[in-house]
Amino acid sequence: QVQLVESGGGLVQPGGSLRLSCAASGSIFGIDTMGWYRQAPGKERELVATITRGGSSNYADSVKGRFTISRDNAKNTLYLQMKSLKPEDTAVYYCNAEGFYGIKSFSSWGQGTQVTVSS
Repeated sequence: QVQLVESGGGLVQPGGSLRLSCAASGSIFGIDTMGWYRQAPGKERELVATITRGGSSNYADSVKGRFTISRDNAKNTLYLQMKSLKPEDTAVYYCNAEGFYGIKSFSSWGQGTQVTVSS
């Protein structure tokens, strides 16, 4: 089992910045890809960005050029640096970790952290 704990959310004005963190613990040796997803009120959860153990990243078109995903494998921590935030970025942001224990795949989620972009 992998436990994920997000932090760093909050209220920020449009154009501002925030950095989210996600600390992983437990059976972390099996983790391959980690990512950030978000869910706005009344909408489905959507991909924000993912990053593999080797550092290959993928972004949703809506955040390209504004958000940067990174991970510190030594600290078992995932980050999301968010810049030029817009009101439409308001959502609960969730951390995800996927991988394998042998041939058995797993997908773990954090509890989420609220990001509100408003003046």
